[in-house]
Amino acid sequence: MPQLDSDLLRTFLAIVEAGSVSGGAGAIGRSQSATSLQVKQLEGIVGRPLFRRHGRGVTLTAAGEHLVPTARRVTTALDSALADLRGDGLRGRVRLGIPDDHGGSVLTRIVAGFGARHPDVELQVHCALGAGFDAALRSGALDIAVFEVAVPAADEEVLREGVLGWLCSPEHDLDSAEVLPVALFDRDCWWRDRALSDLEAAGRRYRVVFMSESAAGVRAAVHAGAAAALLDREHPADGLVPLTGMGARHRSYLVLRSSVAATGAVCDAVREAIRIAFGGSVRPA
Repeated sequence: MPQLDSDLLRTFLAIVEAGSVSGGAGAIGRSQSATSLQVKQLEGIVGRPLFRRHGRGVTLTAAGEHLVPTARRVTTALDSALADLRGDGLRGRVRLGIPDDHGGSVLTRIVAGFGARHPDVELQVHCALGAGFDAALRSGALDIAVFEVAVPAADEEVLREGVLGWLCSPEHDLDSAEVLPVALFDRDCWWRDRALSDLEAAGRRYRVVFMSESAAGVRAAVHAGAAAALLDREHPADGLVPLTGMGARHRSYLVLRSSVAATGAVCDAVREAIRIAFGGSVRPA
């Protein structure tokens, strides 16, 4: 009788949460080919496909949807049992800031994994636009935060390097618009500053039709065809296309930063959980 393997289930969940085989491979620290092989092994055990492949990622089949809750229960139970047996004894509270455009899948990986391993640690998560996170770290309102910066410090721990570019919906023709409708962040944010500078440099006539504190809100306006916006070009399963005539690109760095008081084993464990959730540091501190 074939048996489900917990290691294969963890790989399966990593792909589900990342939305792609490559993203899942990065999250678990394996090569894409090794990850694909594990998927084939799991599908062979189950006896049916678990994913549908498309251009930029994967979606679940009916069998895959059915397997997700079982996979979560099994892996969480195993992690919890190991934590009980090892008795690491970590206790405390950590206030964590996560940007809203990374919040969904990343929070699932952090909370599910960290919560099972360290059930006595209280993790308070603030999920929002990351513009105010650095100030919150300096004031002590947050202990640890992940957010985007234009230029990381020399010793900064970088989790991901990205590229910002002007994007629009492929189903709505904004390239030929005489006055370009634009979506912007409505708080102090360097992405907003770059967007306005790009428009001025291009001499493009524009009007601001949508503002949001949320990256998800700005992205939704672009998906709806209401506006173009300066956004992360490498956002998973995006479906947006570059805006003609606005070729400006900007590097963006997702960094892991801590307050001066964020020391000790509990904060170390949270930082390690974040590294694992994002697939490891691009450049360690």
